[in-house]
Amino acid sequence: LVVDVLKGLEKQTIESIQILKEKKTPFLIALNKIDRIPGWVAHPEMDVISSLNSQTILVKTNFDSLFYKLIGDLANLGFFAERFDRIKDFRSQLSIVPVSALTGEGIPELMLITIGLCQIFLKNKLQINFNETKGVVLEVKEEPGLGTTVDAIIYDGVLKKGDTIVLGGLQGAIITKVKAILVPKPLNDMRSPEDKFIEVETAQAAMGVKIVAADLDKTVAGSPIYVVNGMMSLDKAQELILNELNSIRIKSDKVGVVVKADALGSLEALVDALRRNGIPVRYADIGNISKRDVLEAAITKKSDPFFGVVLAFNVRPLSNVVEEAKELGVPIFRKEVIYELIEEYTKWLQEQKSKALINEFSALIRPAKLKILEGYVFRRSNPVIVGIEVLEGQIKPGYPLQNAKCEFIGTIMQIQESGKTLESATKGQSVAISIKGDVVVGRHIFEGEVLYTAVPEEHANLLKSKFRSMLTEEELALLEEYRKGCEDKR
Repeated sequence: LVVDVLKGLEKQTIESIQILKEKKTPFLIALNKIDRIPGWVAHPEMDVISSLNSQTILVKTNFDSLFYKLIGDLANLGFFAERFDRIKDFRSQLSIVPVSALTGEGIPELMLITIGLCQIFLKNKLQINFNETKGVVLEVKEEPGLGTTVDAIIYDGVLKKGDTIVLGGLQGAIITKVKAILVPKPLNDMRSPEDKFIEVETAQAAMGVKIVAADLDKTVAGSPIYVVNGMMSLDKAQELILNELNSIRIKSDKVGVVVKADALGSLEALVDALRRNGIPVRYADIGNISKRDVLEAAITKKSDPFFGVVLAFNVRPLSNVVEEAKELGVPIFRKEVIYELIEEYTKWLQEQKSKALINEFSALIRPAKLKILEGYVFRRSNPVIVGIEVLEGQIKPGYPLQNAKCEFIGTIMQIQESGKTLESATKGQSVAISIKGDVVVGRHIFEGEVLYTAVPEEHANLLKSKFRSMLTEEELALLEEYRKGCEDKR
């Protein structure tokens, strides 16, 4: 696991550590970019500890400060970590190797510790089975003159030119024949756009190769590779591939988000991360975002708008998909870092839930008390128009009113102040209101009388439970006053 010495544990690093813990995968930390520590003088001819000891006191102090902060952060995650040269038990302590990918310092030590840990933890798995050839797809690439190829690692057995192989594809198992096996020339990076390859007849585990074959364009990155031979039948290889694909893909009828990713490994990591955050998944698959994905999200949106979304990792929407999503009101979230994708969605989720809560709260009739002002009767009936003072709470158009005997009076039609129409009036405001209903001033209501908003029982229960924290003490007291007053009248 590579960690920037100056930045320490970032969010994506912690995400990676959580995945390693879940999978119970042994690992060590390459503490990279030590050459970026201010004042560092590179000594690529030395071992990394000698290079560190040769630095100035200021550089060593700075390194120690960064190093022990990392130690503390790892301890908070449950790891007992130490510098590799100070470790006595590699089984119980996490190794940290200071390195510089730029100067090469620490790289030999990193390789040595990695090999040693493999010998400790992977002793049985390091044995090569020449009867079965297996590999894994790292990347699917278009190469000029070669067509679609796959970069892969052969981790068991021997791959030969002409072998029949089975890989995972977007629509299921892909069966094809190896046309060529290419390896990079010495000192050339296999992923470089200026690749110069050497063609070989065989590739033995463990080896990185580029496979040239037909029908590789739908291959899924992260897919296993099986060679069909005497020990591995075509049917068995297909079954293993399909089992692997189906164990990670999700297709269900439940309410949940739609997930798309570029590779099996990233899809599995994303789905696991969503589950850790309590986010249900309805559909998860490999490949670019299609109209079907949007329709799956739209189905969920009808039942739960918070989960009617598409979460896409390192993939793009196909033609006309964005327009379809806008038409159906389905948000599409796209990122190239898993934690950023989840972070963006959860932020949106909280915002949407807050908006929904506020809208629901705003739709409820809240408790309020008002007094009809003496000498401010502008119309006695059909509709009644009177001046009032809001004594407690808040009133809005549409709020029903009742008297102290819990008898329905009418509904507020409009609120005005100095000739301007208001959306609401709060405690202390004196305004004019019109009241719709079979009510007459002097017969049903009177100047100086105190009226209340008629809060339905269902609204009152919601206000006292779900929205209690959003009410003032006065409003809560009014609700209790209503309850007692109306019970006494019954």
